[in-house]
Amino acid sequence: MEVLIFLLFILVLSIFLGFEIISKVPSLLHTPLMSGSNAISGVTVVGAMIAAGLGEGEDLPALIGGIAVGFATINVVGGYFVTDRMLNMFKKKDK
Repeated sequence: MEVLIFLLFILVLSIFLGFEIISKVPSLLHTPLMSGSNAISGVTVVGAMIAAGLGEGEDLPALIGGIAVGFATINVVGGYFVTDRMLNMFKKKDK
């Protein structure tokens, strides 16, 4: 039970810290940061796939790992769409 409380504390702390850090980033740096976070999310997909495969024969770890793979994949794909849209804002407009 203490481990669960500790993990929830770490989760809440990381959410708060992430929000504070991202809210203070200037607009010009969002595109390079999105590219970096997409690379990190790619690593998250690999980690989630490993976690899904470690539950050999058990349903719950495979289910949680599969959900993690799904969310991490959505994060990567969405990040690339946002990065592409932001990069298009910096292209010269045709007259």
